[in-house]
Formats: sequence, C-alpha cells, structure tokens
Amino acid sequence: MKAMPLLLVTLALAVCNSAPVAAQNQHLATGKQVFEANCQECHGIKARGVVKDWQKPDADGKYPAPPLNGSAHAWHHDMKTLLGTINRGGIPLGGTMPAFKDVLTEEEKKAVLAYIQSLWPKDIYDAWKERNG
Repeated sequence: MKAMPLLLVTLALAVCNSAPVAAQNQHLATGKQVFEANCQECHGIKARGVVKDWQKPDADGKYPAPPLNGSAHAWHHDMKTLLGTINRGGIPLGGTMPAFKDVLTEEEKKAVLAYIQSLWPKDIYDAWKERNG
C-alpha cells in the first residue's frame, strides 16, 4: 500500500517532465528547419561557417558571415542583441546578412537562436548564461 503513493508521484513527475522535453525538442527541430532554410547557406552546415577567416573583409569590402557554433563572437551577445541582428541583418555592421524582421515570425527567430545555442559547447553556453543572467 505504501508503494502506491510513491508510484503515483513517480508517474506524475515523469509526465510533467516529458512535456517540456518534447516542447524543447520541437522548438529545436523548428529552429533547425529555419536555420537550414534561411541561414545555412552563409553560416555553414551546423553553423560552422563557410570561410576560414570571417574577420577579414571580402574583395567587396563586406565581412563574410561568421560561424555561429560558439567559435566566433555571437555567444558574447545577449538575446536582445541577437534578435536585433536577425531583425536588422548585418548590413549596418558591414556584412551582407539580410534583415529577417518581416521574413520570420518571432517564434521562428527564438527557435533558430535556440538551435544555434544547442550547437555551442557546454562551456560556451554556460559562459553565455553567466553573462546574461
């Protein structure tokens, strides 16, 4: 008889914990889709970049897209700045990234950032979290 309440609590916790994981997995799947459709061409497969030196301007004087996998500078920025870059693009910063303000929904923007962050090494993500509370 004592095992029954423990079993019910265990089942309740399992159900409660599975919903956020499923939602998180769906969020990451959406983010991956958005990234592959809109970002991968310039930022590379799994956000690894497509050029060796992303800090050097191209022949046209524009900066190439940096990798977003934690090996460049994106992780230094807070969520507001990252969303602002997605919305305004990289042209104001000397790059070629188009603005996605009217292309992606707010949910898609957050999902793509979640996907990008999922590619960061744990120490980089932990440093980002520490910087951004």
